[in-house]
Amino acid sequence: MFFVRSASARDIAAIREVLAETWRATYAPFYGAAKVEEIIADWHSEAAVKANLARPDGEFLVADDGKMIGGMAFASHASGTHIVSLHQLYVRPECQGVGIGRDLFAEIETCFPGAQSLTLEVDPGNEPAIAFYQAHGMKETGRTGNCGKDQSGIPALIMTKPLTG
Repeated sequence: MFFVRSASARDIAAIREVLAETWRATYAPFYGAAKVEEIIADWHSEAAVKANLARPDGEFLVADDGKMIGGMAFASHASGTHIVSLHQLYVRPECQGVGIGRDLFAEIETCFPGAQSLTLEVDPGNEPAIAFYQAHGMKETGRTGNCGKDQSGIPALIMTKPLTG
């Protein structure tokens, strides 16, 4: 059984494993192995994970069963806004379908008192993720040609959900 807790520096290697495994399984069919490895090296590097862990406006969670990290989520709340951005929610392929994503998502929704909406970007070809987010109240509100980092060239749906704060 997995429980959701705040991530810490001791989780960095396991978080990177979750990110790498999930990206390889999910996105290699879309972008090819080389592009996925390039993204993993950049977006999911040790430095990138450490930087997100250190963000004062962020919440970084892991799902832990005492033996392994089965999933992770990272969101932030931009100063001066009522919007929470869910940057990452990933569950190891072998751990999907047992409620880890649901539990991480539910916890993120409660981490930012006063927030009025939750937004995220998801690849338009990632139908399982889109279905997951729709089942949790997210609706498509736009599109971008540059998911994640500036000028990534990766298209994404923008999904939003009102929060009751």
